[in-house]
Amino acid sequence: MSDRLYAESGVSWGAVLWGPVFAVAGALFELVTGGPVHVVGWLLVGAGLCVITAPWVYARRRFLSLEVTTKQLRQGREQVPADQLASVTDVGAPVGARVLGGGWSVPRKYDSLPVELADGTVVLAWAKDVEALRDALDRLVRATPKEA
Repeated sequence: MSDRLYAESGVSWGAVLWGPVFAVAGALFELVTGGPVHVVGWLLVGAGLCVITAPWVYARRRFLSLEVTTKQLRQGREQVPADQLASVTDVGAPVGARVLGGGWSVPRKYDSLPVELADGTVVLAWAKDVEALRDALDRLVRATPKEA
């Protein structure tokens, strides 16, 4: 069993509730202003917003989540075993470094962290809280025995 050192989910499933909350607010506004309350219409709006939000949440949780465990670093769908991580301190980011997770670039609103792998290549990890990711990866690198 592996222990979790750090994780980011990408987005919470709670975002699916934004649609129903908007629909309730709209219905309450109609009620307060004295007009007719279109209950069926607001139910359809709430349900429709849930339906279009669910795939967005699923995609963000699948492709923008990350997890550092005692066994591996997982960025999106890509996994890097702990014994393949060499260093996260004093690593420069060369031009054209590969981004972990399969994207062309670091996702918007995320910061990058250069990570040196055991074979000497440098890749870019990413996180919203890059300092917490650096600390977790540094602990993982120090705790993982290296092959001679």
